[in-house]
Amino acid sequence: MQASLYNCPAPAKLNLFLHVTGRRADGYHLLQTVFQLLDRSDTLDFSVRADGRIHRTNDVPGVPEETDLVVRAARLLQTAAGKPHLGADITVHKQLPMGGGLGGGSSDAATTLMVLNHLWQTGLNRTQLMALGLQLGADVPFFLFGRNAFAEGVGEDLVALETANRWFVVIEPGVSVPTAIIFSSEELTRDTKVVRITDFPEAHNLLDSDFGKNDLEVVAAKQFPPVAEAINWLKTYGNARMTGSGACVFCSFEHEHQADEVLKQVPSKWIAWKAKAMQEHPLAQLISS
Repeated sequence: MQASLYNCPAPAKLNLFLHVTGRRADGYHLLQTVFQLLDRSDTLDFSVRADGRIHRTNDVPGVPEETDLVVRAARLLQTAAGKPHLGADITVHKQLPMGGGLGGGSSDAATTLMVLNHLWQTGLNRTQLMALGLQLGADVPFFLFGRNAFAEGVGEDLVALETANRWFVVIEPGVSVPTAIIFSSEELTRDTKVVRITDFPEAHNLLDSDFGKNDLEVVAAKQFPPVAEAINWLKTYGNARMTGSGACVFCSFEHEHQADEVLKQVPSKWIAWKAKAMQEHPLAQLISS
């Protein structure tokens, strides 16, 4: 059995559009979105333990170990796979902001499921891991799916989609937006018309078109003015949008040098960076279909 793996990536995602099309009886919102993987990520280190203990070795500000999705994912897999004697030391190196809409916590959890499934030799396939991931959060199955996707339902009904090989400028406006606040707002539109995958432009044209929107953006921008300010600033360079429930905003560019030129202009009060689109999760080959 392999004892450890280091620098395991947990990539960011963007929502190229995000429509809220309804609400289930249990309160979960029905969504339609396109998920885009980016080559910017958190990284995690894993070492197998033989005493069954799951231990996060470092402090993650604002995230107690017991409630960390990484720890919860490891324990969920431990139980589901019937491996109570196996544990892990996990170190989480955060680069993605919390409350940013980039899926950082969900991606960390998915990477944990993928890597420990491999290290513990539990033998669960992609479908089984995705079902486990859904218990942790609606975005987790996407990262386990391993490819860019058109998503429906609460985000778990996924169809692979080849997206454009674009560069993105992402701005962190300096606020953390709690997802629950946005989804519970009375001002949130919950009846956007359902679309089919054939309704929106070819994936390579999606970012250059006016198709779609982020239904959560209006609510987040109103409640968190820095989000609105960042969107308005970035819109001078292209079709800027917020990702997820916020707070990060993004704009896409065909060439890296275009992204570099915009980055030079970003006000110093914001953290901003560029990232390239990825078609596949870097750990996708760790698990079987």
